This record gives sequence, structure tokens and C-alpha cells, in this order.
Amino acid sequence: MGVHRLNHAVLFVRDVNRSVAFYRDVLGFRPIAMTPDGFRGAAFLQAPDSTNDHDLGLFEIGADAAASPAGRTAVGLYHLAWEVDTLAELERVAARLVEAGALVGTSDHGTTKSLYAKDPDGLEFEVVWLIPADLLDQGAIDARKRIGPLDIQREKQRYGAQTRGGVGISIPA
Repeated sequence: MGVHRLNHAVLFVRDVNRSVAFYRDVLGFRPIAMTPDGFRGAAFLQAPDSTNDHDLGLFEIGADAAASPAGRTAVGLYHLAWEVDTLAELERVAARLVEAGALVGTSDHGTTKSLYAKDPDGLEFEVVWLIPADLLDQGAIDARKRIGPLDIQREKQRYGAQTRGGVGISIPA
């Protein structure tokens, strides 16, 4: 049996308390009491509806740490993508990201509707809603070959604000 999903990600951060506050207050992650006794500068968080032991580990490396060199001119991780269940939730997260000054872009990738943001250390992540399998049409599939502007209001009218995303794709039907 092969790999079937990502269980968690670990990030190096300048200030673990600042990062915990960001992921807790903006994305709704909750701290999990599993840091080894006597170990300082680490935190483990679980996404709101996750069944994982933890989804995110944060390890503090200090305020003087350089920014990640990963990007368009250096090899490295570009971003992590967190999935939400509904377009209403995507819209709520967008508002929270704007309020936190963290939203850096939005995109319509045809089958996925995406927000892009940066955490307090400038590490980029994506929050995404996936069209459920039974609502996929050829237009959405063909649109995967382009990146368009995201219009959440239009998508809510098309798919419904409370339609559960990812069913039959990332979530078993």
C-alpha cells in the first residue's frame, strides 16, 4: 500500500507564539498538548475538522532567522494547501486573511477555488475549495489549464454557498 495523504507539515518559524496565534486566530487551528517535556520553542496544531494527530508542527529558530530562500530563484517548498468544506467557509477565511493583512492573491483554477496568503514569517500557503465530483463539468476541467480571477460570489451562485467541496475527489463519495 502506498502513500495516501499528507499527515502533517513542519515549519521553522521565528517566534512560535506569534505563529501559533496566527494559525489559531486566522485559520482556526487548535494547539495540541504534545510537545515533549522540557522541550521549548515548539508547538503542534490541529486543523478544525481534522482527524490527524496534528496537522502542523512549528519549531522556533529565533528572531534573527533569515527569510526562506525558497522561491522562484531557489529550490524549496512553495506552499502548503489547506482544504475547506464550503465556499461560505472559503469566503469567511478570505475575510480573516484580509483582516490579518495576510491575503496575497486569489485564483480560479477551474476545478479548485484558491486563496493565497502568507504567515507572519512570509511562508506562503493556500486555502482551497474543490468542486465535488458530481458537479464537475467539462468547462471546469478545461479551465484547469489557465489561472483566472476568483469571484467567490459567482461561485456561490453556481455551486451553492454550503455545498460540500471535494466529495468524490479528496473526500470519499
